[in-house]
Amino acid sequence: MSKNSLVKLASIDAQLRLLVPAKVSEDDKLVEYDALLLDRFLDVLQDLHGEDLRETVQECYEHSAEYEGKHDPRKLEELGSVLTSLDPGDSIVVASSFSHMLNLANLAEEVQIAYRRRIKLKKGDFADENSATTESDIEETLKRLVVQLKKSPEEVFDALKNQTVDLVFTAHPTQSIRRSLLQKHARIRNCLTQLYAKDITPDEKQELDEALQREIQAAFRTDEIRRTPPTPQDEMRAGMSYFHETIWKGVPKFLRRVDTALKNIGINERVPYNAPLIQFSSWMGGDRDGNPRVTPEVTRDVCLLARMMAANLYFSQIEDLMFELSMWRSTDELRVRAHELHSSSRKDAKHYIEFWKQIPPNEPYRVILGDVRDKLYNTRERSRHLLASGTSDIPEEATYTNLEQFLEPLELCYRSLCSVGDRPIADGSLLDFMRQVSTFGLSLVRLDIRQESDRHTDVMDAITQHLGIGSYREWSEEQRQEWLLLELRGKRPLFGPDLPKTEEITDVLDTFHVISELPSDSFGAYIISMATSPSDVLAVELLQRECRVKNPLRVVPLFEKLDDLEAAPAALARLFSIDWYLNRINGKQEVMIGYSDSGKDAGRLSAAWALYKAQVELINVAKQYGVKLTMFHGRGGTVGRGGGPTHLAILSQPPDTIHGSLRVTVQGEVIEQSFGEEHLCFRTLQRFTAATLEHGMRPPISPKPEWRALMDEMAVVATEEYRSIVFKEPRFVEYFRLATPELEYGRMNIGSRPSKRKPSGGIESLRAIPWIFAWTQTRFHLPVWLGFGAAFKHVLQKDIRNLHMLQEMYNEWPFFRVTIDLVEMVFAKGDPGIAALYDKMLVSEDLWSFGEKLRVHYEETKSLLLQVAAHKDLLEGDPYLKQRLRLRDSYITTLNVCQAYTLRRIRDPSYSVKVRPHLSKEIVDSSKPAAELVKLNPTSEYAPGLEDTLILTMKGIAAGLQNTG
Repeated sequence: MSKNSLVKLASIDAQLRLLVPAKVSEDDKLVEYDALLLDRFLDVLQDLHGEDLRETVQECYEHSAEYEGKHDPRKLEELGSVLTSLDPGDSIVVASSFSHMLNLANLAEEVQIAYRRRIKLKKGDFADENSATTESDIEETLKRLVVQLKKSPEEVFDALKNQTVDLVFTAHPTQSIRRSLLQKHARIRNCLTQLYAKDITPDEKQELDEALQREIQAAFRTDEIRRTPPTPQDEMRAGMSYFHETIWKGVPKFLRRVDTALKNIGINERVPYNAPLIQFSSWMGGDRDGNPRVTPEVTRDVCLLARMMAANLYFSQIEDLMFELSMWRSTDELRVRAHELHSSSRKDAKHYIEFWKQIPPNEPYRVILGDVRDKLYNTRERSRHLLASGTSDIPEEATYTNLEQFLEPLELCYRSLCSVGDRPIADGSLLDFMRQVSTFGLSLVRLDIRQESDRHTDVMDAITQHLGIGSYREWSEEQRQEWLLLELRGKRPLFGPDLPKTEEITDVLDTFHVISELPSDSFGAYIISMATSPSDVLAVELLQRECRVKNPLRVVPLFEKLDDLEAAPAALARLFSIDWYLNRINGKQEVMIGYSDSGKDAGRLSAAWALYKAQVELINVAKQYGVKLTMFHGRGGTVGRGGGPTHLAILSQPPDTIHGSLRVTVQGEVIEQSFGEEHLCFRTLQRFTAATLEHGMRPPISPKPEWRALMDEMAVVATEEYRSIVFKEPRFVEYFRLATPELEYGRMNIGSRPSKRKPSGGIESLRAIPWIFAWTQTRFHLPVWLGFGAAFKHVLQKDIRNLHMLQEMYNEWPFFRVTIDLVEMVFAKGDPGIAALYDKMLVSEDLWSFGEKLRVHYEETKSLLLQVAAHKDLLEGDPYLKQRLRLRDSYITTLNVCQAYTLRRIRDPSYSVKVRPHLSKEIVDSSKPAAELVKLNPTSEYAPGLEDTLILTMKGIAAGLQNTG
């Protein structure tokens, strides 16, 4: 490299350093971490693509940083000129570079959070980031309940061991980063952590630095783009990989920390191994609502694959346990069992004849566990055979078919060890193993089935018409209930093989047949989306009986849209008034509430309030009928779909609505953020457990009547404002599709499910995820804030004293505070200037005034929100988050500009750009290092490089803003 070039690069680097935010505190190493990763990446970039491209990337960053400083739109145009002067290959490299730099910034943040966490714990300060209001440490929570709330240790222990948190993994398409890249990111994170560890030698530092650069290069050299959509099986394997990598070992480790926390408040008893503190379920391969790719065959495959994975995890661990339990002292009960097994014909099994010879008769625990090992092998292989060919020569009786069979020999070993004075040994690896068995069972996770209510109505209509008794679809709700109950109380078969079936009806019935054929512990709940009435639930109950489901799944109505949420309490009361159903559920019912479609239907403010009120009323209905109600929260990752910090989300729920029992979805990119690393997994389990316990033992305050009245009034205004724009404005759909990359969203191949429930239709048919994702890409976040401003403005103009009441609500009512804080965070991530660029580049001139009007609403809403929170600036109470967002802004801005200009070129091929003289728009010079990237997508219908550049910008922005889905 020439001397002049080195001087130029050093000058640019120095300028960039001046733009980086300062430290927030003494233990803040974020800027240092980020600088190191950025330097290493730029070195990699220069080595691979040359000095010119490094200079281009740094020049783009500089333009973006200058824009962020003054928000001068001319800087965006200058940046656009730089980006559009690139040839296709270089354009891909630049977009990929900024996407990778954002991923590296995220990794620096994760290492910083973990570092600060360790510092706080060493000081005895358990709060993470700000205070205990934003985090849940299990030990601190237990101490607070005993010391501050005067709960007895026994009360706390009793509540804890009886509570349940069920985390439901879903495959909603919001995780835009490929799994292969996530694994490389984990290694980068580990290298960075070790580089800053104490007592590291110079040699170790050099080796780690080389490893860091190697992993950064490996990540950069990996194609970020999925070239084909994942299948539901692919999604399931990706989801289950978290169990193998972090959750499997994370659960017993977390439960040991709970034991320690209990000991520190005076409880010398461990959490029982079968206490259901943490459970896991899945929708991957079971969520068929609007996804034609989830077929009965897929559901069957996913269940068998999960059972095979579970058996394999147990099998790989049982041998370690066997060699650990080498002691000879045991009870007579265990010794007799061991003698029977050792002398039985099982020891002659071909697979293990040599193994059995190695076990001395005076090691009875190994004999018992050896038999467990045999059955686990058979269980795994039988699932493998069934998955591959549908048959297996391994008899079912040679496998484990239920959890009790599996636990019985383990319990026998545990009892024996305790009886002969070896409890410390029993409470070691054996207890961990038993806790894993109790948590994960034989199925690893229980699969929920989700289907839309109309599909069940189609089946019932086909049956009634075939029987010649009329059209079920045309019957009233009373007629439907009367007929369904008549059939449920009877015993005759409802239909035979001669039932005329469409493809859709066959799919529904075959799904029930799969449920009947597979082990019952493979499944959790049957979710009915778009449920509105008792007949929706009764229809599923009848179909389960008709398809001979021996252990019927619990049926869970899902109330999603605003009208459905408001009508849900009355619908539940009608359901509970049916004696047959009340006897069927044995005093327990689960109801799911949807955050996504309610938000898309009415806006965030109205949806949040409707969800709050619906929960209170549903709980009251359940109490009237003596039913314990479990609320299933269908939360997404983004604020517009119910996302937000776990601790705050739980503690802001209405009193008595959790009561020791919580189910919640963990979706898309949130899975990686919650379980991608060992410490993340630990923190996630801790947050859910501690916050659920605290909510039950220290319920949040109920809103005052005047607060409720004000919220009711604001919700009406917010809904009207939101719907007047989203649903009633004649050209809104046109504006939305021009101003955002919604039409191009499907090219990311990040999910198996179509973006629409129906191929045709407007906003109402669009799924909530692409609806939110598209607005997030432009940093306008319209679905989150639209309606808030009109509501605040209305009540303040009506009576200025309402400002004091709103501020009182913010300071005293957790629900309202969380709602406002999350929207404030969204404003901190937003930028109307970027949205204006999209309008200028992509929207027809006659719609520009519409966009300008929306941006005026944006600024007005932000101002009113700050008044209500009594804040001068956004995030003034969270300097760490403010710093992290500022650090990312310049990266994201470059990608926004690149995306807007790329969309313009895609949608308007006649749009002229300045291409470097040596390379035409159509011809790629294969001698350039970046040119080969264009060849990765030779079938694109766009000009060379444009599709990949666009997808890279979408992925990068998603990584930078994080809670995008």
